[in-house]
Amino acid sequence: MSAVDKAELQRIAQQVELNRQRMESIEQQMSRLEQIRIEQLQTIETLSAIPDSGAKGAMIPLGSGVQIVADIPSKTGAVIDIGSRVQAEKPISEAIEILTQRTEEILELMNKMKMEFSAIEETTISLANVFNEQMTTLQSENIEEIPDKKEVLQDNSPNKPRKKRKRGTELTLDD
Repeated sequence: MSAVDKAELQRIAQQVELNRQRMESIEQQMSRLEQIRIEQLQTIETLSAIPDSGAKGAMIPLGSGVQIVADIPSKTGAVIDIGSRVQAEKPISEAIEILTQRTEEILELMNKMKMEFSAIEETTISLANVFNEQMTTLQSENIEEIPDKKEVLQDNSPNKPRKKRKRGTELTLDD
């Protein structure tokens, strides 16, 4: 096999590795998006559970297993991030709409990422198949290049001096 073919093999192997890394990155992003989506669904459920008449002694989670008891007045609003880390108070129904829309956007994004993942996976599989085929061809060519036993025995004739190799931790020029 020529040097060009070996370079091609190396290029294919690099492309497969890059694709694998990209697929791993997509999986991580999808995992984070799924966590956000679940959090949004839980928030929608919580906001929907607040009665229009308000609630007395409601337990509001602060995080890390800590909750605070508070009274929620009737027709109260929810403070929601409206973009660029700007927050505004919105009626609960409007906050639910915003969260529902964001959840749908996340689902659309996740579907696009799944399609991208599938396309990359398909490309990677075909590249891996090409790589494996070329490696098989290279190995079969290398097997053909291995000299016969008779040739090896002739090269190891007793008339030729053998190189002695030092044992130990010292490096020699042969190393």
